[in-house]
Formats: sequence, structure tokens, C-alpha cells
Amino acid sequence: MASEHSMDVAVRFDYQELVNSVDQAKREAFNRFDLKDAGIEIELSDDNIKITAPSNIQIDSVYDILLKKMIGRSLSPKILVRQDMHDVGGMRVRQEIKLIKALDQENAKKISKIVKDNFPKTKTSIQGDTVRVSSKSIDDLQAVQVKLRGDESIKVPLDFTNYR
Repeated sequence: MASEHSMDVAVRFDYQELVNSVDQAKREAFNRFDLKDAGIEIELSDDNIKITAPSNIQIDSVYDILLKKMIGRSLSPKILVRQDMHDVGGMRVRQEIKLIKALDQENAKKISKIVKDNFPKTKTSIQGDTVRVSSKSIDDLQAVQVKLRGDESIKVPLDFTNYR
């Protein structure tokens, strides 16, 4: 049996499921009575989602539809970061929604600090966009998972991989 157990904490999501969620949200927005003839546009790129509509209320409605579709496909709403709405001309408003695709240094340091403060028998190391947590006890690693999932100060969706 191994003397040291470890796991990686990272931010990952299934991009194809996001594509499917956006597709379903488009279909529902184009067929829903209050949004049907509004000329709403939803564009997905690698780094963001752009929603264009005649008013802020319609953008909020489309965003709610998108969240519902994402949750139905087991995607965390934490991967979306809404930006400010701005006018694009022609009495239309656009909102960009950034996608969180990797763990940034600030959140990696925060995760490392939480683990070190609460679990003195574990070791952490930041390796690019992942945080490796290692311990002699598997129970400690499971407790770290529970603690990090329940922590409200972490605003990114965490994925626990490479568990051995």
C-alpha cells in the first residue's frame, strides 16, 4: 500500500455539455412566447457567451434559461461570470458572460491556505492550474474535499481528480 495518498484540485467542465446547454437555451428562447420575436442572439465562443437582446429584462430571462439548462446537464453555474451590460446600438443591449476554465493563482493560494489551516497533516503544492493535496490518510483527503465543497469563499467550481 502506498505511504502517501494524493489528489488534484482543479477547475474543469465538459465543454460539449456547455455547447448542448447553450443550444437548448437558444431553442427555448426562440420558441418562448415572451421572447419569440425579440431578435435575441446567443453566441458561444471559447472564452465567453454573448447574449444580445432589446432589453435587460430579456437578457436576464435568457440567462435564467441558460442556468436551468446547465444545471440539468450537471454543469456548475460557477463557471459563468456575468459582466456589465452595455448598449450596442439600435436599441439593443449585450452582456458578455466569461467562462472560468482554469484555476487562477489567487484561488489556488486560497485553497492552499484553507487546507493548511484546517488540516495540519496534509501538504499542498500549487502546480500550474491545479493544487495537489497529499496526506498519509485517505480520510484526510476526503475531509478536505468536504471542506472545500462547502466553503462559500471559493467562487469557482472545483473538480477533484487524480485521486490515488
